[in-house]
Amino acid sequence: MKIICWNVNGIRAVERKKELDNLLTKQQPDIILFQETKASADKLSKDLTESETFLQFYHAAEKAGYSGTSIWVRRSLNLEVSWTTGMPNFEDTEGRIARIDFNNTVIFGVYFPNGGKSPEAWTGKMQFYANFLAHVDALKAAGKQVIWAGDVNCAHEEIDIARPKTNQKSIGFLPEERAWVSEVIDHGWVDTYRKKNPDTVKYSWWHMISKARERNVGWRIDYLFVDQDTYPNLTFIDYDNDQFGSDHCPIVAEIDMTL
Repeated sequence: MKIICWNVNGIRAVERKKELDNLLTKQQPDIILFQETKASADKLSKDLTESETFLQFYHAAEKAGYSGTSIWVRRSLNLEVSWTTGMPNFEDTEGRIARIDFNNTVIFGVYFPNGGKSPEAWTGKMQFYANFLAHVDALKAAGKQVIWAGDVNCAHEEIDIARPKTNQKSIGFLPEERAWVSEVIDHGWVDTYRKKNPDTVKYSWWHMISKARERNVGWRIDYLFVDQDTYPNLTFIDYDNDQFGSDHCPIVAEIDMTL
């Protein structure tokens, strides 16, 4: 199964630029997890909502043009998929959590908060982190195979950010955020890219206004996590740095799964 995870920074924009078509043609994914779709389904084209190739689910934010997640599932997989949003103890009015279940597998696509707008936003981000980890831990403890991916909005280690020294006090690289990613790993979740590529420098987000992508001055803030039992079945994981259309690039993963 090929899984793509991509913060598109506006799904209508990547469609208009033909970059979504480029991705689908090049990668031929089975499941796609989108973040920052920035639109409700009723505002989208039929290609984005009534595809003959994919089942398409959207979780939009209440605020128009903001946040939002989506999951697409290839119809030819013939999966009996259930679609849910949100998580316990969290009112998901910003469309941050999308989830599909099939067989004994749970897959999440998540747009984690940035936390930089205000002290309240920072507190909310850290609470979101805590709630989400507790949620996926509980699913794993119940015997589910859990895969979760998305824009985590945190670069974990210095290798994950082009300029660690100058960003010591920057949102997305603060000690509390980085400690949470360490806690995730301590709980038995595998940062699949870093596990496969312990010494490789690769980024998933670049500041567009400063043309940072052209200079590869980036951050690795998008992740795909699996539990330790699933990790041996991961056959491929990489960031498609050649895919344009957003300030993020997609994660591409392949996992051997019994459907």
